Amino acid sequence: MSDLQKAWVKNRLSAIPAESFDEQEEDEIGPLPELPDHPDDDSSSASSASSTGTVIPSPSQNLFARPQGAPRGRSLQQIPWTTYFERELFLHDPSTPTDPTIHAYLTSPVGKGPLFVMHHGAGSSGLSFAVVGDEIRKRLPSAGILSIDARGHGSTTTLDGQAEANSLSLETLAADLLSVVLLTQKEMKWPELPPIILVGHSLGGAVVTEVAKTGKLGNALLGYAVLDVVEGSAMDALQSMRSYLSTRPLGFPTLEAGIDWHIRSRTIRNSLSARTSVPALLTLSNSEGDPRPWKWRTDLGATQPFWENWFVGLSKKFLSARGAKLLLLAGTDRLDTELTIGQMQGKYALQIFPEAGHFVHEDLPEKTAISLVDFHKRNDRTALVLPSKVSDLLKKGNKV
Repeated sequence: MSDLQKAWVKNRLSAIPAESFDEQEEDEIGPLPELPDHPDDDSSSASSASSTGTVIPSPSQNLFARPQGAPRGRSLQQIPWTTYFERELFLHDPSTPTDPTIHAYLTSPVGKGPLFVMHHGAGSSGLSFAVVGDEIRKRLPSAGILSIDARGHGSTTTLDGQAEANSLSLETLAADLLSVVLLTQKEMKWPELPPIILVGHSLGGAVVTEVAKTGKLGNALLGYAVLDVVEGSAMDALQSMRSYLSTRPLGFPTLEAGIDWHIRSRTIRNSLSARTSVPALLTLSNSEGDPRPWKWRTDLGATQPFWENWFVGLSKKFLSARGAKLLLLAGTDRLDTELTIGQMQGKYALQIFPEAGHFVHEDLPEKTAISLVDFHKRNDRTALVLPSKVSDLLKKGNKV
């Protein structure tokens, strides 16, 4: 810059009046507003779930309204089952009037797609598999999801309303699950059963293993997956179950408080899953003046007579039942001796998610879905390409 330019700039700057800083005026402006919070997506699936919203015309005047999905952010708002499933079923066999009316959630398979049949653990409900089922269908759009409420859980009902605690033996629960599959086939008018993958968490793992052991699903059963339950650790955990139940709150002042407790106690480590599954675990009491009217729907303490029946012999049945096998655990310490030997012999596939808690599929729905979809692909018979018969090759003039 030349001397002439420097002089011109200096002259121009001196003509601009200097503004004095008034501290009192600055205080009157007030503090800067806080930046908006980022959505509380501590779930592994929240980001992908939000990205699937599609802009579609609505029947109202809002022609390009976005369809409602799961509420986002730091919310404890309940997420309805319709976010994840296409319908709910109330299944009852009229030939056995004493049997319960079993409630189930269903998204039907497409074409020759598989049906993942889900059974939850004790005290839970069919919505335990809502988020992971959604993640499965993102990766395998032809897949169907059938998730049931076991008797004494969720919206499943019996005639007198009190018989559930007296009929929770493993054999009864397995018969219920088999009945649900067949009644769903009848209800949906499927000409034949689709390829089936049984998936069970905790108690549900024992139930699906029992169903696989009976062989009553025939060739429709591709395999079964057991989530975070093995005989040895389950039997050890039963010793402290009473102590655990005594530490749980007897109720909650609001539904949101129940959801919050599950997240803060890290019972369920994924807020999206908790907001979906926890509401089905609680029921509103009619007692007036009760400060905590939201009570547990299932009395787990009353199921104590069946605890050993659920898990004794589980490892042996898991290894010997017909079908491909997947064991998904939250830690290697849960493996007992029989399963360790079986794993070394290659009798089943093993997946470990050490960052998850007991509710593996709710804590890590994306990773669980990936494991289940890969498990299906490895055992999908429709993908098999068999070699041509020798007689057919000779007819074509090929040398053998």
